[in-house]
Amino acid sequence: MKPRCLAIAAVAFLLCGVVYAADYPTPQSGTFVVKDFTFKSGEKLPEVKLHYYTLGTPQKGANGKIRNAVLILHGTGGTGRQFLSATFGGVLFGAGQLLDATKYFIILPDNVGHGESSKPSDGLHMRFPHYEYDDMIELQYRLLTQGLSVDHLRLVMGTSMGGMHTWLWAEQHPDFIDAAMPLASQPVEIAGRNRMMRRMVLDAIRTDPEWNNGEYKQQPHGLAAALDILLIMGSAPLQMQKDEPTRDKADTFLENFIAARIKSTDANDMLYYFDASRNYNPEPQLEKITAPLTAVNSADDTINPPELKIIDRDIQRVKNGKFVLLPITDQTRGHGTHSLPAIWGNHLAELLQRSEH
Repeated sequence: MKPRCLAIAAVAFLLCGVVYAADYPTPQSGTFVVKDFTFKSGEKLPEVKLHYYTLGTPQKGANGKIRNAVLILHGTGGTGRQFLSATFGGVLFGAGQLLDATKYFIILPDNVGHGESSKPSDGLHMRFPHYEYDDMIELQYRLLTQGLSVDHLRLVMGTSMGGMHTWLWAEQHPDFIDAAMPLASQPVEIAGRNRMMRRMVLDAIRTDPEWNNGEYKQQPHGLAAALDILLIMGSAPLQMQKDEPTRDKADTFLENFIAARIKSTDANDMLYYFDASRNYNPEPQLEKITAPLTAVNSADDTINPPELKIIDRDIQRVKNGKFVLLPITDQTRGHGTHSLPAIWGNHLAELLQRSEH
């Protein structure tokens, strides 16, 4: 079986290798350390490492503030590196493209608990502080303001969990941003089937005796069950039927998918990054959002199904808000449509134009 890219579920992780586009600047990477950080749970760490990638150079406007910074936030289980793929960065960051890296200063962080930032699998396991989304937003803010000297954002956007973070950014820092674009998300408490899916993931790991309260010697079998759930919820049946039209092809794909993901996923890290959504709920304060915002979901997204009509209702409370529901096509990929700007880029173009000063 040839490797293929599949952006699935809240994980938003590309199975194929990262491909750097030839026509945008080479990404730079770095690590910023936040000292003596206290999480909302009251737990503390003497150091929180925040790894990140940047493209381009910050530029100041007439008011002395940074005018071209763009923050792009990954989904649950992802990293900033995923946006350096040919299908994302290759579509947005090149010369003359919407987020041309010669014009914009693009920031792609690894959130706490993810990538090369501080996370449970570094050694603390279940003794790692139980972070939540508000902690992640605060750490992103400190990375920007203290680590990168960014005092304003032209745009904040994100996929899945990053989309949820975008709603929170727009509420918590309304004067810091010019525009917001949450992708594949809802501005409401995680409940219903979405919460049940997350609970299934957590229980699949925690109820496995091999997990041993996080002190396992090899990844517990429950991790495979958790990945099964994510594959079903995050994929698009139309595409999977086309790509795996026989029993043997479907079985082979599943086996290869689980084998590859087991090698790249840690059970404790997964527990933490799914549990981090437990207190998410921007809905009560949507009126605080003042920057132009365009939310984009896809009609074949099982995690954010359009029949809920939640975002259709809530967007009416966002002063400069707009909601776009992408129809199912041969190009959409369920939840993973969030990582395909070739499909929704025209809505980003409209948002950038609508939010110009």
